[in-house]
Amino acid sequence: MGHGQSLRRQRLGFFCHGMAVMAMIFSLTSAAASQAAATAPAANPFDDLKKYPGLLTELGQLLKKVRAEVELPAPRAQSRLLPLLPESTVFYAAFPNYGEASHQALGIFQQETKENAELRAWWQHLQSSADAPKLEDTLEKFYQLSQYLGDEIVVAGATEPKKDPSFLLLAEVRKPGLKDFLLQMEKELAPKSPASVRVLDLQELATAKDVDRSPHTPGQLVILVRPDFVVGALDLAGLRSLNARLDASSHEFAATPFGQRLAQAYEGGTSVVAGADLQTILQQIPLGSDQNQKLFQRTGFADMKYLVWEHKNVASQEMSEMELSFTGPRHGIAAWLAAPGPLGSLDFVSPKAVMAASIRLKSPAEMLDDIIDIATVSNPKALMQLAMMEQGLKISLRKDLLSYLGGEITIESDGLVETEPVWRAILQVNNPGRLQATLATLLATANISALMTERDGVAYHTFPVPSGNKTREIGYAFVDGYLVIGSGLETVAEAVRLHRSGESLAKSQKFQASLPPASSAEVSGLLYEDPVAFAVLTMRQASPEMSALLSQLPAEASPTVVSGYGEESAIREVSRSGGIDAGAVLVAAAIAIPNLLRARMAANESSALATIRTANTAQIIYARTYPQKGFARDLASLGPAPTGSARSADHASLIDSTLGYADCTAGSWCTKSGYQFRITANCGLGRCQSYVVVATPASTNTGTRSFCSTSDGIVRYRSGLPLTAPVTVAECKTWLPLP
Repeated sequence: MGHGQSLRRQRLGFFCHGMAVMAMIFSLTSAAASQAAATAPAANPFDDLKKYPGLLTELGQLLKKVRAEVELPAPRAQSRLLPLLPESTVFYAAFPNYGEASHQALGIFQQETKENAELRAWWQHLQSSADAPKLEDTLEKFYQLSQYLGDEIVVAGATEPKKDPSFLLLAEVRKPGLKDFLLQMEKELAPKSPASVRVLDLQELATAKDVDRSPHTPGQLVILVRPDFVVGALDLAGLRSLNARLDASSHEFAATPFGQRLAQAYEGGTSVVAGADLQTILQQIPLGSDQNQKLFQRTGFADMKYLVWEHKNVASQEMSEMELSFTGPRHGIAAWLAAPGPLGSLDFVSPKAVMAASIRLKSPAEMLDDIIDIATVSNPKALMQLAMMEQGLKISLRKDLLSYLGGEITIESDGLVETEPVWRAILQVNNPGRLQATLATLLATANISALMTERDGVAYHTFPVPSGNKTREIGYAFVDGYLVIGSGLETVAEAVRLHRSGESLAKSQKFQASLPPASSAEVSGLLYEDPVAFAVLTMRQASPEMSALLSQLPAEASPTVVSGYGEESAIREVSRSGGIDAGAVLVAAAIAIPNLLRARMAANESSALATIRTANTAQIIYARTYPQKGFARDLASLGPAPTGSARSADHASLIDSTLGYADCTAGSWCTKSGYQFRITANCGLGRCQSYVVVATPASTNTGTRSFCSTSDGIVRYRSGLPLTAPVTVAECKTWLPLP
């Protein structure tokens, strides 16, 4: 393979890491917005995206350049560090030295900010805050550190019976001066954070003593800088032990079964390897009573052996592979994943699907037997409710339902059409007639009438299902050995059309091109995801504005496809790392979306607090202006008149119309900036002597705290789910006052 082709392969893989960088940038944006929310009520963390409308496009162009121009570290076919670890190692993670690659990426970013005015303006705005993280400085320090280290960095953990787990860090030293560099870094960080690192050389290690710490104080990382290796541990004993092994050139770990399995992962070249010796870990974890041990044994997961994950190159394509191995043939719940086979249910899935998941399970009836077997270990009467349910429904769950189903199931989501979700579920069926009779019995028992419609020889059944204040339609049909269920008649009919015309997702070119290298048509499970569409859908909860901007970007990223394989004594997962692979999506989601949600919640809470205080001020003015009324009985009384007429006791114009509109009368919740507000007053003989104003999140995605205040002017709060009913003055005073 030519050098140029190898570079292209490495650059493609680096795009995945670029996605993590992009997620980090957005997390910084949201963090800065969250800080601003503390002093600026109702600050919106997404205002920057409105102020710089081309920002997302520019970041996309930046990532393209990173993908095309950055060279990743060369794959490693073996590890010089792995054999040096203790025999008791049970956790292992090895990473390449990304210093040079990160330096190249930083150079591209700096050049882009010079050449692109909008990107430069946004970045300068972000960095203008005194508390803003200095990303460029951090990456530069990381690069400088990387120049002292070898090609691989290993993090490992070891456990021994009746001892605390030990943590080890190991890397080769490339050039002298590392100790001075680490000490300088520690000195620069000391004013900002308590010292958490202790740097020693060989001479200092000989006389070093452990630092006294309380049982609740985290351990201090101790780093030993040798001429050939840099070693890290959480205590001097672990550091001295590994240092002695290095002096003796001990290689016992390489001869252990776990060490040999990890060495196998390097074959053919790899970039990242991680693994855990689950068998040893399970032996050292006390399970308690014999009953608990018996229960765990019946699940089949007591036989787990190793969990190994690797990221490597196969057939000129980046891919990730995970293997969960067992000491013997899988059984119990661990054996529910069936052997690989064809997934005919994918032929009903739309090529426009945002997400589709398929799985081949062993017989559903046998799965129920396993559940019953496990549930009755600790309580022989655990499933009495099941028998009562079957009696009420007039069916046998095993004989009348599960025995008529095959093990293949596919779930599909096409996102949202306006506010209605579009979804399908496709189940393999081995006796459609009997299953239809069971479904008819269930609907009749629930007093639900189903309507049958025939089209092109297919009988479609639809029935209504209450959903909140709405009624949604569910449709289903039996076609070619499958039960197709969906959100309405047309959704099911479209699945049948795709199946018959060959225009389904399974037959599409983009799906076939996204399959992992050397992937066969027969698998045990498969997850398909359109990363751009999924990001738009997920981001809709965090920010409709962000979702709208993302939806305008060109969908250039390849779909993510993860394949699973159930083998006799192992479960394997393989995914291809194309433009945005599963790992990149998870990293971006894990970093960005929670921060975006937290930033939005912080802004919502800040706005709610400002509104509570405004309402308190308005109530004081109202009571002084209309002493015969006392306090206002609702928000509408504090707001302006809907007709624009003069101020009065009914509409005092003390708050604006965004909240104090005419509909905000007593007994009504009024919504603003993700929160619902309500005033409840205690009134007697026409005069209100006390009141409570309450603010509660409109949903769990818009806030985590409810607030209240009374005529004493103290704002109080309570964490938890949103309120469904207002609180009294007495109840409010039991909440915690804001500091």
